[in-house]
Amino acid sequence: MHNLSDLREILRYVPNYREKVFVVAADGEVVECEQFQNLLLDIALLRSLNIHVVLVHGAGHQIRRQAAEEGQAISNSDGAGVTDAYTLRLALNVSNRITHEILEGLAGADLRAACTNAVVAHPAGILRGVDMQFTGKVERIDSAYLRTLLDNGIVPVIQPLGFDGEGHTFRLNSDAVAMNVALALHAIKLVYITGRDGVERSGKLLRQLSVGEAEECLKKDREKLAPEMVSKLEHAFKACEGGVERVHIINGRTEEGLLAEVFSPSGIGTLVYVNEYQAVRQARKRDARTIQKLIEPSVKNDELLKRSRAAIEKQIADYYLFEIDGNPVGCVALHPYAEEGKAELACLSVSDAYENRGIGRKLMNFIEKVARERGYKDLFLLSTQAYNYFQQKGGFQEATPADLPPARRLQWEQSKRNSRVLLKPLQGAGVTQAPGA
Repeated sequence: MHNLSDLREILRYVPNYREKVFVVAADGEVVECEQFQNLLLDIALLRSLNIHVVLVHGAGHQIRRQAAEEGQAISNSDGAGVTDAYTLRLALNVSNRITHEILEGLAGADLRAACTNAVVAHPAGILRGVDMQFTGKVERIDSAYLRTLLDNGIVPVIQPLGFDGEGHTFRLNSDAVAMNVALALHAIKLVYITGRDGVERSGKLLRQLSVGEAEECLKKDREKLAPEMVSKLEHAFKACEGGVERVHIINGRTEEGLLAEVFSPSGIGTLVYVNEYQAVRQARKRDARTIQKLIEPSVKNDELLKRSRAAIEKQIADYYLFEIDGNPVGCVALHPYAEEGKAELACLSVSDAYENRGIGRKLMNFIEKVARERGYKDLFLLSTQAYNYFQQKGGFQEATPADLPPARRLQWEQSKRNSRVLLKPLQGAGVTQAPGA
């Protein structure tokens, strides 16, 4: 994020994030990568914008490596399996070392930080007949303690360890710790920073998942997910169900990845969201400039007819915008020809940065739905270059200029663009309503 438009993007989000809490959870392998120091600088930027940050770290990578160097076999490096006395001792040593390195890095970024014992835990006990020994389960988070640190400009650094009232220490899963901290502090964002690009299903990155989609993915496609991502997605789902608005899963090796994820509507990894992240809304008069900007590349490529701002404003009730996290990234129009019982799908355009994400198809389906609801018999469109797309994805059929309403046919002839005419009968259309209803 280096240019002026990136800065504007950041500033658009800042008012919504100021004085709110972000919980950032970094896997152990991320702490060792070259980009980690830059990640700490990103956290410093968040703090400069009056965004409170809690940093949770994992230690599984280092625990596995240390055990291998000592010739020991361990069954629980991620805090989810059995933790014997040797593994607990290893986890303590490794976690303390990682925490110290993080504190050093934050000091280098001119941030005050503190290692805490804010995670109260109890033994996981015996699960399915197996004694989990020193593996623990989060009982509660001392949120008042963490709030005091945050209110004083201090970044809490939390290890994947928990403590009970008798001073015993338990090994915890860092994903679970981060989720519980986010819930306790009513964080608006939980960011899991991993060594992968996000949640991939059969090798394909899942960019956005609603809570319902995340649950469905865990139920039906668990075996298609990378094992280390199952835990991330499970805890992302639980966090959203508990009230965290957005959970992000990103690759910590990506330069400025944290900023790119939280300060842009597209992000770089996987987003799990609790409320409507993508939405189509009717355009307002002040959106005319935005629509003109969205269609500008298509106009230059001669895909769309040029429209003046005044012309768009005059027909603004016909236009709809597709938004991602409140940011318009696509547009479309539905022009009515009520006397003929027909309507035109027009001005479909999606920002280049959001191509190949199914947005155009969603807008096309939305317009068809609106046209059906308003009782139009036919939906038509004119296209010079994308006619194959509309035929294959939208079910439109080749038609002729004679199928156009007389007024639209006259415009077609006068434009001399020789656009192809495509038509889709709307079977089962509803009761006719007044255009614009």
